[in-house]
Amino acid sequence: MRSLGSWMNEVLIGWGVDPQIANMFDESIIALLMVALSVGLDYLCQFIFLGGMRRITRHGMRKWSTLLVKRKVGHYLIHALPGLLVYYLLPLAFVQGREMLMVSQRLCSIYLTVVLLLAINGFLLVLLDLYNSKELRKSHPMKGLVQVFQVLLFFVGGIVIIAIMVNKSPASLFAGLGASAAVLMLIFRDTILGFVSGVQLSANDMLRIGDWVQMPNGTANGLVEEITLNTVKIKNWDETISTIPPYTLVNNAFINWRGMKESDGRRVNKNICLDMTTLHFCTPDELETIRKNVPLMADYHPQEGETPTNAQLYRVYIERYLCSLPVVNTEMDMIVSQKEPTTYGVPIQVYFFSRNKIWREYERIQSDIFDHLLVMVQPFGLKLYQYSD
Repeated sequence: MRSLGSWMNEVLIGWGVDPQIANMFDESIIALLMVALSVGLDYLCQFIFLGGMRRITRHGMRKWSTLLVKRKVGHYLIHALPGLLVYYLLPLAFVQGREMLMVSQRLCSIYLTVVLLLAINGFLLVLLDLYNSKELRKSHPMKGLVQVFQVLLFFVGGIVIIAIMVNKSPASLFAGLGASAAVLMLIFRDTILGFVSGVQLSANDMLRIGDWVQMPNGTANGLVEEITLNTVKIKNWDETISTIPPYTLVNNAFINWRGMKESDGRRVNKNICLDMTTLHFCTPDELETIRKNVPLMADYHPQEGETPTNAQLYRVYIERYLCSLPVVNTEMDMIVSQKEPTTYGVPIQVYFFSRNKIWREYERIQSDIFDHLLVMVQPFGLKLYQYSD
């Protein structure tokens, strides 16, 4: 029984091709025809299977099918079919040219390895997309872990491809990598550190997507947008983007405002500095005037035998005023106290929590409150300290 190569040799000679040239190219032409047939089969399968999958996704039946099309998993798997077909048909073409057969089959093996790597990588991205669509991803971001698998996947794939090219077992190449472990550690230093740090950040719940993070050195102050293997992406309040290695967050201090966002209030802590020379004991007439002019103090009566100071009455007023405001969370700590006098007067610390934690509203609320408190020093016979040369 004649081989395909012999048949093609006779066809070429019949067309007037020189016998020596026909002997050189007969099997190669058969191989090219096989490749062309396989490519045609590939397009046919793409049209049938991927076309059907796209029609399914347009009807919105399954989320995973949409992601499989988006990440081209089926696209790459179908591309493997012509490679397999050519690999098993090549022995029929190269009957005499054993060296060409080996080279061609190695090229097919490399092609199949690359296609399978891309398909597995696409499947990993599909799993990541499905995970990111869930609320859980904010507290346990998985992109860094998926990137670790991607690095391992392409590293192993690269070793397999090299093994195919040099015609050696991949196991022997992996064994030889032990001697160059130090070099590999140096090459993948950032990847290894990023992976370990990412595990620490996730395991200890130190960082989530959407957290407000502030670095004391001023490199970042904003919301965490993305946590990857090598970087944490933070969108700052001035709309700039800071990218910080995960191990920097593990090895250095940073402020995470998540606790404030999850609590029942946002803290306000400011001082009002009074002129020390305006502090004095209140006479009965002054106390009566304050009762008439300041409604919140109308029912105030000092303890028997006590002569209050005007600063003391002012502190009582601040506390009553804060308690009267719906925006102040009175169930949380609220402290109005006098601090140690300084060269800048007598500080009155006002410490409370605002129910509204949105930055813009929070700033407006505390500004309105302190505008009122600064003006109200006058009815108590006090003055604010203001430095002058």
